[in-house]
Amino acid sequence: MKRHLNTLFVTTQGAYLSKEGETVVVKVEKEIKLRIPVHTIGGIVCFGNVSCSPFLMGFCAENSVGISFLSEYGRFLARVQGPVSGNVLLRREQYRRADDLKASAEVARALLTGKLANCRTVLQRALRDHSDKIDTEAISRASQRLSKTLTRIKSEDNLDVLRGMEGDMAHIYFSVFNHLITAQKEDFVFEERNRRPPLDNVNCLLSFLYTMVMHDVRSALETVGLDPAVGFLHRDRPGRPGLALDMMEELRPFIADRLTLSLINLKQVQKKGFKKADTGAVTMSDETRKEVLVSYQNRKQEEIMHPFIEEKITIGLLFHIQAMLFARYLRGDMDGYPPFIWK
Repeated sequence: MKRHLNTLFVTTQGAYLSKEGETVVVKVEKEIKLRIPVHTIGGIVCFGNVSCSPFLMGFCAENSVGISFLSEYGRFLARVQGPVSGNVLLRREQYRRADDLKASAEVARALLTGKLANCRTVLQRALRDHSDKIDTEAISRASQRLSKTLTRIKSEDNLDVLRGMEGDMAHIYFSVFNHLITAQKEDFVFEERNRRPPLDNVNCLLSFLYTMVMHDVRSALETVGLDPAVGFLHRDRPGRPGLALDMMEELRPFIADRLTLSLINLKQVQKKGFKKADTGAVTMSDETRKEVLVSYQNRKQEEIMHPFIEEKITIGLLFHIQAMLFARYLRGDMDGYPPFIWK
């Protein structure tokens, strides 16, 4: 499990990754910049013009280290992985339940309960910590509306209705997200959630961090033997990792949204680190991207008390623990899937 603490991010353009014994070697212009044992990493993420030797790809596949390739600005392109581990019976059960709309609604209800509870906690923490800097009335109203939706979700068993409620709760949450920004307010303005491409600095940060969370969730699902493409809330679509998107829902507010706000409010990122293209798309500079990646890795090293297993863990292990709990639920070892709820 320790390997899930560490992801190797390679952002230097022209870098070449190869295998040397039991290590991953990173070279730039034929000069070795890094040598790292494969057993210490859980995944490799390559940005832009970064290449890997075929021998390294095979070596990583054998050691359950996934390699993801992203554009220079963080758009997902492809992923290299070895054979999916785990019992085939687990995946067959996953497919059976995904085909059953009632069973899918049960899973979706648990996932959305976690997402909604964590979104509400983000708002409540802001009210507690920054009441003198934010519009407390607007945020309180949004928090109360989320509480009412949470009550409704617990008794809903129609998948389409649940998906509609998810859209409503996202709208409520993001309608007050701009109020949570307490510093650099003129440089970081959030009006609405947009993506592909992000049209402002805040959405640029959110989309980039969601991609990072996606990489870690997907790796964890593959590790326990689940198929990341077959989801319950997110239905099958070619090329879409439905289950990874499902599992992200409960984790995004706690990990990505909070980190986005911290980076802005603590002035770890600034306006000069973003640029807008003629098309309106906003991207990060290399320096800002590296700052975000370092902050993400540091965030994964922080310890929390897991509310279900009641043990202290690092946030980097949270992806793997939730994947294991979901696998146990599908195997019938648990009556329901316990989503991660931040307290």
